[in-house]
Amino acid sequence: MSKQREKISAWERYLTKEIGIEFKACLYFFAILFFYCMYRVLRGGYDASILHMAEMIFMTYAMGYLQVFVLSAFDEGETLGAKEIGYLLVCSLLYGGMSWLCSWFDRNLWVCVGFFFYIAFTYVCAFLVYRAKRRIDEKLLNDDLRMFQERRKRENE
Repeated sequence: MSKQREKISAWERYLTKEIGIEFKACLYFFAILFFYCMYRVLRGGYDASILHMAEMIFMTYAMGYLQVFVLSAFDEGETLGAKEIGYLLVCSLLYGGMSWLCSWFDRNLWVCVGFFFYIAFTYVCAFLVYRAKRRIDEKLLNDDLRMFQERRKRENE
């Protein structure tokens, strides 16, 4: 019985990480696609390359795995210290480099540099959203615990 619980626990940990990576991929893909579409519209075009979008979604999944398994899911951390800022800059640089290599923005250096800063800003926003969600979840859990303790107290009286 104990081994079965351990397997379930390991499965749940794995599944939790996979769901987190899926969420990150969707979040960052949307942000990247928004920037890409605004670039295309401002250049007078209303079409987007399917190849570019495939490269973008592949990159967001690869970055999600890198962030979760190598970089300690820094955007979900408690603080945004020097280490996390370093990770943020590395990931933003990788996205910027990929945008240049894959010619998402027609290899326009200034647009790629702007994209780098946009992605860095997106990471900061994601950090703030994750932090706000943690605080809300903490309040809800504390309220649930308080209600449970009061109910147990009444039952024991």
